[in-house]
Amino acid sequence: MDEVVINIRPAVRGEIKSLIAIAGETGSGKTYTALKIARGMVDKPSEIGLLDTEAQRGSHYADILDGPFMIGDLVPPFSPARYRSAIKQFQKAGIKVLVMDSGSHEWEGEGGCDDIANAPLALGKKMANWVGAKREHKGFMNTLLYCDMHLIICLRAREKTDFKDPNKPVSIGVQPICEKNFMFEMTCSMLMSNAGKSQKFLKMPEFLRPAFGSGNDYLTQETGRKLMEWIRSGEKEDPVITKIKSEMLMACEFGLAGVIAIWNTLTPKQKKILEPHKNMCKESAEEYERQAKQADETPQDTLAREQQEKGTSKIELP
Repeated sequence: MDEVVINIRPAVRGEIKSLIAIAGETGSGKTYTALKIARGMVDKPSEIGLLDTEAQRGSHYADILDGPFMIGDLVPPFSPARYRSAIKQFQKAGIKVLVMDSGSHEWEGEGGCDDIANAPLALGKKMANWVGAKREHKGFMNTLLYCDMHLIICLRAREKTDFKDPNKPVSIGVQPICEKNFMFEMTCSMLMSNAGKSQKFLKMPEFLRPAFGSGNDYLTQETGRKLMEWIRSGEKEDPVITKIKSEMLMACEFGLAGVIAIWNTLTPKQKKILEPHKNMCKESAEEYERQAKQADETPQDTLAREQQEKGTSKIELP
């Protein structure tokens, strides 16, 4: 395997992208709060997008801001791939903060990860395909992490019970409906209750506590403004370069050809700036290709590949 490209450099805090997860039961104030926070993060409401998976319920909030935000509907099936496509469409449209209402469908909705995993059982097979479902989910997470919008993800929540001992079920309280590690992949995450006035922080870095407060009051546009003040205090990068970096990173999982296609559209000046980033993406894309080939190959294919590997030519970025 070639040396991994990790671009070692002095640590400098730049303008980061925020990933915020707000979970709660029906009526807990998730959508309203998310839109208010988003409004504090942008100059005008039209820079906010709402990805609506709730049968157009997002339109009920059309008048809560000082102007219209942008909205798009995602209907079943709620596969990770369809979420990813929707997110990329909002990014292409120039949205700066995307509210996702709700993200729970990706995990447990019609056509989501749970359905993908259990489809073999419906066909009479003996084992669920959680390997395939988790692979799809990882692709969804990759898009969340590497798109260049701020994301506020609303999640449904419900009371859950631990049945490890069937004779002694134990309530574990209200829990978000999502993959078990999802809330901790975020910049910050919380469970909301009391019509939005109370928050239980599941993950809250100390540097963001001044923006989000004690958890005992409403989160408002001021929350979003304070969050952006902290983000903008970092070292600034040309937003065009940031967007290109994001697009190249999201293209890696589809192989080297996707990265090359983006690279070939850049100006000489952009290529000079992005040379280290290009090398990192090239190595990442090649590793994705290697893993994809090995996942499909038979033992005979593996033997042939190992015998020919040294003489195999690779597609090279200029």
